[in-house]
Amino acid sequence: MNPAAHRLPLPLSVLLMSPLVAAAEEPAPTALPVVQVQAARVPGIDPFALPASLDTVWIDASRPGAGVQLSEALAGVPGLLARDRQNFAQDTQLSIRGFGARSTFGVRGVRVLIDGVPATMPDGQGQLSHASLLGAERIDVLRGPFSALYGNSSGGVLQVWSAQGHAGDPWRLRVNAGADNTLSVGVQLKGAGRGLDYNIAANHFRTDGWRDHSRARRESLNARIGGELGGGRLELLLNALDAPDAQDPLGLTRAQVAADPRQATAVAHQYNTRKSVRQQQAGLRWTRETDTQRWQLMGYAGQRAVTQYLPIPPTAQANPLHAGGVIDLEGGYGGLDARWGWHGELGGRPLDVVAGLSADRQRQHRTGYENFIGSTLGVRGRLRRDQIDTVQNVDQFAQAWWQWSPRWSLLAGVRHSAVRFASDDRYIVGANPDDSGRRRYQATTPVAGISFEASPQWRLHAAVGRGFETPTFNELGYRADGRAGLALDLAAARSRSLEVGSKWHAQDGTQLDVSLFRADTDNELAVASNIGGRSTYRNIGRTRRQGVELQYRQPLVEQLELQLAWTWLQAQVRAPYLTSNTWVAAGSRLPGVPRQQAFARLQWTPADWQWALEATASSDTVVNDVATERAPGFALLHLEGGRRWTLPGGELRAFARLENVLDQAYIGSVIVNDGNGRYYEPGPGRRASVGLQWSWR
Repeated sequence: MNPAAHRLPLPLSVLLMSPLVAAAEEPAPTALPVVQVQAARVPGIDPFALPASLDTVWIDASRPGAGVQLSEALAGVPGLLARDRQNFAQDTQLSIRGFGARSTFGVRGVRVLIDGVPATMPDGQGQLSHASLLGAERIDVLRGPFSALYGNSSGGVLQVWSAQGHAGDPWRLRVNAGADNTLSVGVQLKGAGRGLDYNIAANHFRTDGWRDHSRARRESLNARIGGELGGGRLELLLNALDAPDAQDPLGLTRAQVAADPRQATAVAHQYNTRKSVRQQQAGLRWTRETDTQRWQLMGYAGQRAVTQYLPIPPTAQANPLHAGGVIDLEGGYGGLDARWGWHGELGGRPLDVVAGLSADRQRQHRTGYENFIGSTLGVRGRLRRDQIDTVQNVDQFAQAWWQWSPRWSLLAGVRHSAVRFASDDRYIVGANPDDSGRRRYQATTPVAGISFEASPQWRLHAAVGRGFETPTFNELGYRADGRAGLALDLAAARSRSLEVGSKWHAQDGTQLDVSLFRADTDNELAVASNIGGRSTYRNIGRTRRQGVELQYRQPLVEQLELQLAWTWLQAQVRAPYLTSNTWVAAGSRLPGVPRQQAFARLQWTPADWQWALEATASSDTVVNDVATERAPGFALLHLEGGRRWTLPGGELRAFARLENVLDQAYIGSVIVNDGNGRYYEPGPGRRASVGLQWSWR
């Protein structure tokens, strides 16, 4: 192997030493208000003092864009990859430090929560489609060992938080229109009065899609309503999503991309591939705080229905074990979370303790049908699968933060997780046997980290921990060997993580964060086959993810700021394995993970104007285990502009965004190990969007 391939392209020694020089030149900063950080489960502790890589993305109401996908706001977070697939039948591809990159739909390997309510089910399968940027205040992204404190499938954690309403907050109406007949209309009502505060956001979105056969429509509603009750605070959290018949253009081969990147695969038209999602959920959260203690109780429940039409040919469904070409899922989910926190002293030094219990359950009725009737394709035919799938977890966790000296602090925690799968088969016909089964996974995941205050502006930290990831029910659904029954022989992946880092936050707003990390995984879960929308999985042995993250912010002159982010990630197989009669050698790259990512944003905000120049870049991405094909790297340039007018009745904003200014051809996302060789989902060429926002009180 070429040693140059592993050489770091940036002089990290210079970056790590720069805080030493600056600390000697700058005066000590004034004390800032402490931010309550839910992501580390230690409320009231400044995130700067925590031995973890935690970024908060504040949602700017004046920033242009449709505001319907989280990927619009996440480009500047190092270590995180959020790919817009130009396909609303599939969720945003989300991975953190390479965890979750194998996912062909939905989110796996990354824990997602929205206002504290899990958007990841107990089996580790997550969704982003019901998250709204319109009502959001911020997005917290936690990377590294402490992610394991969220339990199963926590290679990283992403939390979306809605803003709490306050008296005098403006209401706003927002309209955004762009290429491909794209329209987004949203309204947000936020405020407080008569003992209640509220934040209600509703949005309508539609598009014809950049590619053929990619039309979509979404209606969403998110609400956070709170007030005082029983000496504490009670909040009602509501969410609804309706996304009917979103067309799926499927992936393309390399030759198809070269011929016409906007085309849809022929079978997408032939079978009218599409997906419908309906979801409604509600949550209640009660919090009570005293000078030394904090109690929180949270319960939630919801219903979700998914219907998807796949391009599986009738010849494949002639196999009596086949589950058909139409997937129909419907069921409920819910859970409880209770936690207690205490703030005091140990040895005369500050000590914060958090302990709790969480339990979640999902019951899903899964049916499968043929996708043809006679010679008519793309319609619901005969029943081929009928089962009740239940997955539940009961977890206990505890965590303590102790500042044992003026400059040193310790954060340590442990979580025990038990996840139970049960499937009851109701379709036992002819040669199709009873596929019922049970499986239980459990793990104890300890984590610990220390932080050292080198100066008021500079912190150093180190952390270690363990994590685990069970297969999801979708991954258990089919055996890789083609035989009947669920893939209950799949083992849970176990990981060991290490991180060291430096954080430098100066008084003038300059920020430099650097993290070096490594995660070794045993029994890595990987795609075994992916044909016609039907994926199978297997354990491939040992893997390693290691790399460097860099984030830099610099106010240049008044109202001008530069933001940079860079990730170098080496994701490799450490033990050889056999796939399709071909050996994958140790040292091979994991598919779906680019080696490098970069982001830059220069923003200028003079008076009532706002201008921004933004660049994103990615190195090439291997698309299959044997690395016979890869998506080439790319670099894109974007422009933004906006203007604000203060009028007697409120405030009017106009904004515009021009994406891919240089009209570069590139692959926006990939479908790992696609059995038909359709690995590629092209990104769009140059396109513009414009919008208006009216705010009034």
